[in-house]
Amino acid sequence: MGVKQVIVMRRDLKMRRGKEIAQGAHASMAFLSNLVKDSLDKYNNLEVRDLISPVQKAWIEGLFKKVCVQVHSEEELVAVAEKAAKEGVACNIITDSGLTEFNGVPTMTCLAIGPDEEEKVDKVTGDLKLY
Repeated sequence: MGVKQVIVMRRDLKMRRGKEIAQGAHASMAFLSNLVKDSLDKYNNLEVRDLISPVQKAWIEGLFKKVCVQVHSEEELVAVAEKAAKEGVACNIITDSGLTEFNGVPTMTCLAIGPDEEEKVDKVTGDLKLY
């Protein structure tokens, strides 16, 4: 079973390269950091390993396979997120606070799909162009 994560980056924002990398890193780790935050809020002492699915564990213990693709608008980004939800694939949208770019306006910059089985992820992102 192949496992991967896909980062979907908005190209229309013309972010600086470092900003794009930081936003993509936020997206990639969001699934794990959200699990940790939720476990602390709900369970206090529950081990994170008890919250991670077997597929997520395989990704963490494997090669952390990631692919970066692109969209060209907020509408396209939201459509990908909606498609992921419809397919039952985890999706984490990143909204930048706007403190260093975007004139102080919170802005959706990217999202991560998965990690999950490649076939599931490809149903959501397989038609998107590589970044």
